Amino acid sequence: MPASKTPIYTALGANLLIAITKLVAALFTGSSAMVSEGIHSLVDTSNEVLLLLGIKRSQKPPDEHRPFGYGRELYFWSFIVSLLFFALGGGFSIYEGIEHLINPEYVTNPVWNYAVLGIAFIFDGISFITALKEFTRQRGDTPFWQAVRESKDPPTFVVLFEDAADVIGILIAFTGILLGQLLNNPYIDGIASIMIGLLLTAVAIVLVRESRSLLMGETPMPDELQQVVGIAEKHEAVNKVVHHLSTFLAPEEVILVLKINFKSDDGNQQIITAIDNIRTSIQQTYPHYKQLFIEPVSL
Repeated sequence: MPASKTPIYTALGANLLIAITKLVAALFTGSSAMVSEGIHSLVDTSNEVLLLLGIKRSQKPPDEHRPFGYGRELYFWSFIVSLLFFALGGGFSIYEGIEHLINPEYVTNPVWNYAVLGIAFIFDGISFITALKEFTRQRGDTPFWQAVRESKDPPTFVVLFEDAADVIGILIAFTGILLGQLLNNPYIDGIASIMIGLLLTAVAIVLVRESRSLLMGETPMPDELQQVVGIAEKHEAVNKVVHHLSTFLAPEEVILVLKINFKSDDGNQQIITAIDNIRTSIQQTYPHYKQLFIEPVSL
C-alpha cells in the first residue's frame, strides 16, 4: 500500500518551528537539556528534508545508467538519516550533557523552558499521532514490531520513531529541568541531556539496522512468494518452478526471476506464449512485481 507524505510534511513543519523556539529558550535560560532538545529538533528537520529528497530521487525513471530505476535512492537516504540521528542527535546531546556536568550552570528563567516544552509537546504529539495513524493504516493487523521488521517503506517508520523520541525527549527534559530547580542541583540538567542522547542513540540503532537491511536487499514474504510460484505452476505448460530470486528495489517495486521447467512436448512458440501469460497473471495479482524475468530451464 503506497505511503502518504503527510507525516513527513507534518513532522518537518513541527520540528522546524520547535527547533527555533527551543534554541531561543536555551539562549535565555542556559539549560543544557534544552540545547540538546534544540539540536534534536534541528536534526529531525534535516532528516525530513533528506527523506523527501530520497522519495523524489527514487521516482526518477530508468535510464541507460540505471536500467532498473532509482528506487533504492529511498533506502540510501533513509540509511543516511539513521546515521545522522545517531551522530548528530545522540552524539551532540551526550556531549552537551557531559560538558554541563563538568561545568554546571544553574538554569535561569525556567518558565521559558516550561512554556517551550509545553508547546513542543503539543506539536510533536500531533506529528506523532499523524505518523502513528499512517503506520497503523499500512500494517493493518500485523503486530507492531513485526510490521517494523517487514516494512519496505522506511520513511514511515523513521518518522514514527523520530516523533516518539521527540515526545519522550521532551518529557525527560521537562523532568530534568523541574528536578534541578526543586533540588537546586544543576547536575540533574546535564544528566537529563545525557539521557536524551542515549534515547536518540537507541532509536538510531534500530533505524540503522532496518535501513541497512533494506539497502542490502530484502525479499518479499515467503507466503507471497509461494503464491507467486503457485500462479506460475498452475499454467498448463509448466512442469515446475525450479528456482526463484527476488529483491525489493523500492517499497512498491520488486525484481523477480523465475526459473521454470516447461513440459518437453511444448514448442518454442508455446513456451514464449506461456511466459507472457504467466507474467501477466502474476503482475495482475501482484502489480509491484514490475521487473519479472522468466527463464526456461531443464531439470
